[in-house]
Amino acid sequence: MPEVIPSAARKAAFALTASLALLTTACTGQSSSGATDDASKDTTINFWHAWSAPNEVAAVKSLVAGFEKAHPNIHVNVVGNMTDDKINQALRSGGDKAPDVISSFTTNNVGKFCSSGALVDLNPFFKKSGIDPATTFPKPMNEYTQFDGNRCTVPLLGDAYGLYYNKTAFARAGIANPPRTWSEFEADAKKLTVPQGDGYKQLGFMPDYHGWESTTEHYFAQFSPTYFDKSGKSDLAKDPAFQKGFELQKRLVDELGGFQKLEKFRATLGDEWGPKHPFHTGQVAMQLDGEWRLGMALAAKPKFDIGVAPLPVPDDQASQYGKGYITGTIAGIAAASHKQNAAWEFVKYVSTDTDAVVGFANDIHNVPSTLAALKSPKLKYDPRFKTFLDIAADPDSTTTPASVNGGQYLVTIQQFGYDYESGKATDLKAGLRKTAAQIDTDIAQAK
Repeated sequence: MPEVIPSAARKAAFALTASLALLTTACTGQSSSGATDDASKDTTINFWHAWSAPNEVAAVKSLVAGFEKAHPNIHVNVVGNMTDDKINQALRSGGDKAPDVISSFTTNNVGKFCSSGALVDLNPFFKKSGIDPATTFPKPMNEYTQFDGNRCTVPLLGDAYGLYYNKTAFARAGIANPPRTWSEFEADAKKLTVPQGDGYKQLGFMPDYHGWESTTEHYFAQFSPTYFDKSGKSDLAKDPAFQKGFELQKRLVDELGGFQKLEKFRATLGDEWGPKHPFHTGQVAMQLDGEWRLGMALAAKPKFDIGVAPLPVPDDQASQYGKGYITGTIAGIAAASHKQNAAWEFVKYVSTDTDAVVGFANDIHNVPSTLAALKSPKLKYDPRFKTFLDIAADPDSTTTPASVNGGQYLVTIQQFGYDYESGKATDLKAGLRKTAAQIDTDIAQAK
């Protein structure tokens, strides 16, 4: 599988979430129920997306070509390499050159897209087309594309997170199989750690929240937490899943050498997107990561065999082994568009047509975003990639819910994680209460 970098853009987009003042006022324009254009007549729609790598651009071109062949009267003008802030500016301003359809890597912004009115509610379109999203999309993808009953986006390929492991190092340490529970993971991480001087010749796992993809939401997904209660208040201090998740990560930090030693070692390692990533080089034996890592790791030509498995689960949830964290690209229709029916034909095709979704997944090397596509015999992949297909289809897999202020609550949780892992914060329960109160305040101010 060739090297792919789609989620580098996703990570950059997440970093923007806390700072972007996007769509703070409601956009005006037609609602989905007010779409009056005739999709059977000759028309042109504008599609703005964020992909930029040559293989990605080619994949989008192929996807659009398939749609235009199926709908010869609807032409698609494609504008690529668009960040969320550029998309948001265009959605606000409208006009003939503004997008009719957009796609974004930032699922964290769904709450803003929906609550602001920038994108139309697609529920009436699904109903009119006789498509049930609940039986079409994997459960987490169905969840992260809507907010407060407003389904203003659809999933357009996805990312699933699992565990990569150095099979050669496992054999050398006498470990026969990848860990299925967190207690097994802890034991393996310690057994795989080989000290060298004041650092490590090999580290079993880099647990730090500043590490590669080891964010709070990726850890916590395995505990199946509830981020908000029914009234919309943060459940951080009430759901024991969060305390267990924080305690697990802190225990790993302490057991593997302590925060200062780990951070000193991390500063010597390669970056996340280059060939010198510490998993590629063998400096770290286990890696929490998404499906794209397999292609990147193989392209780096490592001197060991790569294994792929689901992330471990808590010992008392052993029956749910196989689940993971799910996120992905989203697409939606601009509220200001005067071609919403034609735009829906395009959105429907790229998000629900099985062959279209499979073809796009094959080209981009991401996880398909419909249950039918996940089972399609036309999917092409390295056998190890099937782990991520299974994680995406697992009904116990989870995601992070949409919020009116985007992913700010995740940034707030992660910030507390930095304080807790480093020892700056020592009272976990008090810290969770304080963090929950901050999340509630931020959300109240955003409404």
